[in-house]
Amino acid sequence: MKLSRVLVSSGLVVAASLLFLGTSSKKVDAATKQVLNWSEPSSLETLDPDQVDDSVGGEVLRNSNEGLYVLDGNNKLKLAGASSVEVSKDEKTYTFNLRKNAKWSNGKSVVAADYVYGWRRMVTPATAAPNSYLFDGVKNAEDIMNSKKSPDTLGVKAVGKYKLVVTLDKTIPYFKKLLVISSFYPLNENAVNKYGKKYGTSSKYTLYNGPFVVKGWTGTNDKWNLQKNDYYWGKKQVKLTKINFQVTKSTTTSYNLYQSGKLDETLLSSEQARQLKTNKEFKSLEQARTTYVDYNTTRKTLKNVNIRKALSYAVNRKQLVKKVLGDGSVVSKNFVPEGLTSYKGKDFAKDAQVKEASEHNKKLAKKYWKKGLKELGVKKLTLTFLSDDDDTSKNTSEFLQSQYETTLSGLTVNLSNMPKKNRITKMMNQDFDLVLTGWGAEFTDPLTYLNLMTSNNVYNFGKWKNSDYDKYVSSAKNDSASDADGRWKAMSNATNVLDEEQPLALLYQPTSALLIKSNVKGLKYNSVGGFLWKNAYIK
Repeated sequence: MKLSRVLVSSGLVVAASLLFLGTSSKKVDAATKQVLNWSEPSSLETLDPDQVDDSVGGEVLRNSNEGLYVLDGNNKLKLAGASSVEVSKDEKTYTFNLRKNAKWSNGKSVVAADYVYGWRRMVTPATAAPNSYLFDGVKNAEDIMNSKKSPDTLGVKAVGKYKLVVTLDKTIPYFKKLLVISSFYPLNENAVNKYGKKYGTSSKYTLYNGPFVVKGWTGTNDKWNLQKNDYYWGKKQVKLTKINFQVTKSTTTSYNLYQSGKLDETLLSSEQARQLKTNKEFKSLEQARTTYVDYNTTRKTLKNVNIRKALSYAVNRKQLVKKVLGDGSVVSKNFVPEGLTSYKGKDFAKDAQVKEASEHNKKLAKKYWKKGLKELGVKKLTLTFLSDDDDTSKNTSEFLQSQYETTLSGLTVNLSNMPKKNRITKMMNQDFDLVLTGWGAEFTDPLTYLNLMTSNNVYNFGKWKNSDYDKYVSSAKNDSASDADGRWKAMSNATNVLDEEQPLALLYQPTSALLIKSNVKGLKYNSVGGFLWKNAYIK
């Protein structure tokens, strides 16, 4: 993996992560109750690693399951389910030696066959896994996903119980980075067959191989907990006995619970962040995430590039991040967030930035609007704008509605705020005009974002298509995969097409403002993936 030696994460949240390390966990007081109480802004949707596509589910899975690698704070890649790896000279064959002491939560050993089964299930068309595209490049994966070959032909095999051999069709510079994602986790075939379609739909119909097991989640409730997994190979490192979770969409509610001692953590609204930023328990954590407005280009009005450009130029993003959010979030420079990836000392977000993509210019907005309306043969437009029903989403969508209607004559924007699960369903069915959404990086490479807007990607909710864009992304994954300079150029060209065509409007790179009790120690954070509770403890 030649490119992986030069294309590295820049450590976006080093200082923030160090804030949580505190005293060594070896000094944990046995008399202190090791129970953590945590809030989440949205519901848990699934525990099936092949179906998860939301940040809460991803974070829960990363703490209750484990693949070949983990990110161990500050986006640092570390072997987990594997004890060692050997890579062939052509970088197309990976041989993983698995930990012989890794076990499932039922006491059965985690073996190479579990990875083989999990990976085959992931690419099987009937599974309809939203992230199956990540297997592109594993031998025969593309043909399997297109029903041209059997899942049994996937380039992964078990050699004995504890050796896993992976064969690639092509060099994948970021392959090891992919292996932290739940899509590449092992699965116990007996458990999946036992529970059938119920697998992952509640905590009791799921098996775990990570530091914790999930308890108390029925599939619909907004309270659940993580309990220490006594079969976990690294259980001596796990100090917490239990983590209680509850969904609190309102930061007013979660802050009151924090104040009364019922929560050890709470997210903060912009106003709360401004008032509490000098509090010793205040934390500000940057995220490898981009928040944006997606346009449904299957609608005639939004297929028009001038209408899309008008909507983008109408938004004062600086005012959004400073006055509406006020939590340290910054205006996006690129679809790929700043700090995710650098090469030869250059951050991709800055190096491939096109300033016009996030520019506020009322004159240009009105110019493109007038031109777009003329092309459509109308004088007025009414658009429906979807967003979640949490405080931040509501405030942001209301701000954008005002920006649009104030600047663009003849435009009416109707807001539709709803639970995240409902919003995602509507997006997947193209039942929207505009939608406030976001994407958090799954691995530390620009393709974790650029893949999304290719013509056939399941997350291209607006169904925008551009052959040039597809060509540049394909080049970064294929022709230029072993040429670091050429790959960087191809990805930069792809972002230029995005900026010119505006199939989405970049808004901001979020920062989480939160309070965490000062007696919570050993907590680790990755800008890619969120919190790790494995080493956390209560002092």
